Amino acid sequence: MQTSFSWRATKPLRDLGGLYHKYIKKCSRMDLLPIYELELMTRNNKVVWVSRGGDPQFLLTPINPAVLRQGGWFSLEYDFSATQAVDQCLYIDYGDGFQADIVWARHVEKSGHQSLVIYLPMGTQALRLDPMTRPGEFRLEDPVLKKIETPQIPHPWSGLDGYLKCCEGCEFTLAAAQQLERRLEGEFHWRSHGTDPAFVVRHRRGRVIEPGWCRIEFVLSGEYQHQVAKLYIDHGEGFSETHAYPIPFQSGKLATRVIQLERSIVNIRFDPWEREGSFRLERLCIDNVDAEEAWDAIAGRLVETAPEYTHLKKAEVLAGVGRSTPETDEGGGSAKKAELADAEDDAAREARLLEEYAETFIVNEAELSYQKWIDEVEVNGLPSSETIRSYLEGLESPALISVLVPVYNTDETLLKACIDSVIAQSYPHWELCLVDDASPSPHVEKVLRHYASKDKRVKIHFRPDNGHISKTTNDALSMATGDYLALLDHDDELAKDALYFIAKELEKNPDAQLIYSDEDKIDVQGMRCEPHFKPDWNIDLLYSQNYVSHLGVYRRSLIEKIGGFRVGVEGSQDYDLVLRCIPHLTAGSISHVPRVLYHWRAIEGSTALAEEGKDYTTSAGVKALKDHIEGIADGRAIVEQGIVGNTYRVRWPIPEPAPLVSMLIPTRDKKDVTELAVRSILEKSRYTDYEIILLDNGSVEPETHEFFEKIQVEDSRVSVLRYDHPFNYSAINNFGAEHAKGSIIGLVNNDVEVINGNWLGEMVSHACREDVGCVGAKLYYGNDTIQHAGVIVGLGGVAGHSHKHFPRESGGYFNRLKVVQSVSAVTAACLLVRKSVYEEVGGLNEQDLKVAFNDVDFCLKVLDAGYRNIWTPYAELYHHESISRGAEDNPEKVARFNTEIDYMQKAWGKIIEHDPSYSPCLTRSREDFSIGGR
Repeated sequence: MQTSFSWRATKPLRDLGGLYHKYIKKCSRMDLLPIYELELMTRNNKVVWVSRGGDPQFLLTPINPAVLRQGGWFSLEYDFSATQAVDQCLYIDYGDGFQADIVWARHVEKSGHQSLVIYLPMGTQALRLDPMTRPGEFRLEDPVLKKIETPQIPHPWSGLDGYLKCCEGCEFTLAAAQQLERRLEGEFHWRSHGTDPAFVVRHRRGRVIEPGWCRIEFVLSGEYQHQVAKLYIDHGEGFSETHAYPIPFQSGKLATRVIQLERSIVNIRFDPWEREGSFRLERLCIDNVDAEEAWDAIAGRLVETAPEYTHLKKAEVLAGVGRSTPETDEGGGSAKKAELADAEDDAAREARLLEEYAETFIVNEAELSYQKWIDEVEVNGLPSSETIRSYLEGLESPALISVLVPVYNTDETLLKACIDSVIAQSYPHWELCLVDDASPSPHVEKVLRHYASKDKRVKIHFRPDNGHISKTTNDALSMATGDYLALLDHDDELAKDALYFIAKELEKNPDAQLIYSDEDKIDVQGMRCEPHFKPDWNIDLLYSQNYVSHLGVYRRSLIEKIGGFRVGVEGSQDYDLVLRCIPHLTAGSISHVPRVLYHWRAIEGSTALAEEGKDYTTSAGVKALKDHIEGIADGRAIVEQGIVGNTYRVRWPIPEPAPLVSMLIPTRDKKDVTELAVRSILEKSRYTDYEIILLDNGSVEPETHEFFEKIQVEDSRVSVLRYDHPFNYSAINNFGAEHAKGSIIGLVNNDVEVINGNWLGEMVSHACREDVGCVGAKLYYGNDTIQHAGVIVGLGGVAGHSHKHFPRESGGYFNRLKVVQSVSAVTAACLLVRKSVYEEVGGLNEQDLKVAFNDVDFCLKVLDAGYRNIWTPYAELYHHESISRGAEDNPEKVARFNTEIDYMQKAWGKIIEHDPSYSPCLTRSREDFSIGGR
């Protein structure tokens, strides 16, 4: 019996035996069987192995075969010594013999104990170790195979390169199909040598993925933080984009997607990313799942990543397709739930959810381009730890920067991330002023007290009642002791070196009162996106939208002078703040740091994401701007909401009596084109105080002269001046300006066509502003794409049109196509300027720029004289570009054009290098505001 004395007495021996049996299942000595080009010999009373050729081979067999039965991760250990470094290869027989493509090579530099981490699936038959690849002597002793836990970071030659166990019962081989090679050194295992690297995935033992629901999971660690992998399914027609499934991923993080297969799979292809670089594939799983599991994954991703679903629960999403009972919604439901409930049938609802699910995996080209910019450009511009250390050691009196953070009911994770981003700053001279606005959630106080106890630079205050953001920020201001104030929202983050770059800018410009930086967003997946690369100080753009925004750093004395944050403009309190600072600022006291130093959190309900938030902030912004404009325009300007949310329009007053505009239109024949331009002005323009001067540069066609005579009789505001000299656009317009009666000159092409009746009144209202020089219009090609939205100096070497060929209704880069703004230049196809300014700068350059770039040169002279040039989207015309002038296609014209380019580059090299109305981080080779390489 088991209760007997003998049974109890032998328990220690039985326990040892049990431990022994457990041990031998996890560990086994290996027999070394020389099978090729190996001989055992004695040298100096020591046994050594001798390789007789270049391919010596051992067969390794475990003394205890049970160790391999379960499969898993193992450590192959042995003692090895040789006189020189050697290359070793380990081959695995998975049941089909030793294969040349299932091998892991390893370079052994030093003699001693070797430990090789490998993955061996169930059914592994044998191992073969090739100890070296040349003749020679060596010692190899005591080989042992040990079962181990799954390693956090597998070794480069551990078996993951060519063979992976994905999940239980799902095993396959990976074959490098194109643009991939093994990399066995360092932390990465593979390197792609092109933009289309691909693996072919093959399941073992005839196992296939069945039609129905399928899930792919993988973990890929690489040189770049955010990329997109693609899974291609071949149903028998080959690989194509029709059956391609993109999967965005973050380096080192699990990525997953479910797909629905209607037919059997013939082949599978996995593209790790679409670029060159090194990476390690740590996990890959492709297997069938049931419908319930698939729909749970779909609902989970929609709730997590799709803005219109983030306020719902998974059960509420699934209820729309009849897959679950919706949870109680005491708030009365939502528009999205009603939309789901009103769909025609379950099939239609399922199809829509699948489509919306698929859309969450689409990362547009701009986002990928931004990730590439982060990895390749931004990272190279960051300071090293040694650079920062040296800078800090050299500071005699470092500036203290007070970071003001009003807090209200913030998600705990986001609040911690916000505070951590300040604590992690590479510039240590800061204080963090956190004020809680009577948050009902208890975790807020707990988090704030925790951080204050850990770091004396963290100051906290708890308001007894809710006062909203302006009062709360003022409380934070009262706690601040720094000379400079940085504004941070409670769920946003600072870049690690944000305050370092601010301090560097203060060192460069000690008179700075306001410093602002570029910014981007962090989406719900934690991915940086939507970078806003800003222009330098642009007051007209500021009057149209709060482009300054974040990161904004202000001199504390300036904020105290204006009385801090104003109550009553909550939602646009930062915009109101910068507007109230303007009277106390000069151009030299404003600095722009063209670096992304601030990360907005794009979450449901935030102004970075929500449409309803835009209504709230837009109304507050209109009030803030209206109060500011009333102070500088004597109440005669009108402020209203702009074309889109969070944008504004100022209708500037036109003096009384209204000024006369002299429109100069050079032309030569092409009667139909010129007549269309003239009649559209006469018939559509609501502003009537103008004259049209047709500058005839040698027209010879009778119908043209007939039109000239007829139109002058029809409308006395039209006159014709003959200019009988070789074509020189600058000279023709200067000639016309001499004869102009108006106080405003209009340079207008003969191939334009007026669209909206208020175009001229809009342009005149800006041209009459004392500090404004040239005013440009929004011009379209005949196909309703953008021809002109301001000129960016430096594009293509000299200048180019902003947003050229964008669709007419496009908002452009951060709504730049929808708002008034300062630009360096505008096209003379439709340009207004006061005659006094025209004469002040000497008109157009008729000596050096007879045809091209004369308008850009003119605008830059106006800019140099201290005026601002304006572009407005509220003056719209078609521009049927250069119909009446020949192409630049003969050697003489090409030579002249090259001479004009050379002149511009010599005369305006500084602004060509950096247009202050544009960002140095944007492209200089295209006109689309895409990301550049600087």
